[in-house]
Amino acid sequence: MTAVRRARLFDESSPLPLAGGGTLAPVDVAYATYGELSPARDNVVFVAHALTGDAEAATWWPTMVGPGRPVDTDRFFVVCANLLGGCRGTTGPSSTDPTTGRAWGLSFPQIGVADLVTVHRRLLFHLGIERLYAAVGGSLGGMQVLQWAADAPGQIERAVLMAASARLSAQNIALSNVARQAILRDPDFRDGRYPDHGVVPANGLAVARMLGHVTYLSEPGLEAKFGRSRRDGSAPGFGIDFEIESYLDHQASSFVDRFDALSYLYLSRLLDYFDPFAAPGFAEAIRDTRFQVISFDSDWRFATSHSVLIEEELRRAGVDVERHEIASTWGHDSFLLDPPGYLDLVRTFLGAS
Repeated sequence: MTAVRRARLFDESSPLPLAGGGTLAPVDVAYATYGELSPARDNVVFVAHALTGDAEAATWWPTMVGPGRPVDTDRFFVVCANLLGGCRGTTGPSSTDPTTGRAWGLSFPQIGVADLVTVHRRLLFHLGIERLYAAVGGSLGGMQVLQWAADAPGQIERAVLMAASARLSAQNIALSNVARQAILRDPDFRDGRYPDHGVVPANGLAVARMLGHVTYLSEPGLEAKFGRSRRDGSAPGFGIDFEIESYLDHQASSFVDRFDALSYLYLSRLLDYFDPFAAPGFAEAIRDTRFQVISFDSDWRFATSHSVLIEEELRRAGVDVERHEIASTWGHDSFLLDPPGYLDLVRTFLGAS
């Protein structure tokens, strides 16, 4: 198993400049690498993770990353880093504010996708890598890859975006707001100072996860897996009776054990503000990057229309792009699975050896 390492990329003498203004220091990043770096350093693939992921890409994305997989660790040197604002080793709102000695809490600065990318790019510099053979990401990961291609023209040779968006809809924003409100209104949230009180807004975070998880799935998928099945021995009432309720309760419990409520607030909020093509010249800044954009027909969180928008904007700017819609039962989470034809498309685009 590849060990997760940690590096300090920005400090008080050289702080991270934030896209929205201001700076942040220190900034540590947790990252993992897989495979061997070629002598020419030309076989690097960066995997950008989604909202609640971490640096261990081969663990949470085993269909995509590993020996013989599309992101083949026998062929590529794969880098994956936990996001800025996260809680899995990289600096975030639960980290210590050096000026107070307490967790940042809600005084942590607002961050955007461009700031996530700035940290990724500094990590490459730290590793002595100048150019990526490819960058691959699903959902928020795909948004990072898109931003990176414009922020560093020519640094990415191939870009793969799965189930991504360049502009959240009102429905997307509304759903995320409900999830955040569950956290913010939990009495144990304590205005973001819950670490000082030795508590966790577990109920709010659990509800946020349950709502979010439903949006990652599809009605046909849920019907096929659970239908209206009930638990043995359960009785009518307000407890956990149906199997789908038990499933969501399990998802919520495991999530609360591994993720931080403040990180959920910050990372979900930056998605709402992501609208890169609204910036004049964004697509035109992208140079020498080939794009593959993939959507899934049952994904209602980021439906195919989101991928169509990305394709249209890139084509308008003369960027080389191919787009595919994959048939799948499993909604937004399809990018983590292996619906027919999906992995082969990525493998071909990355140039199967």
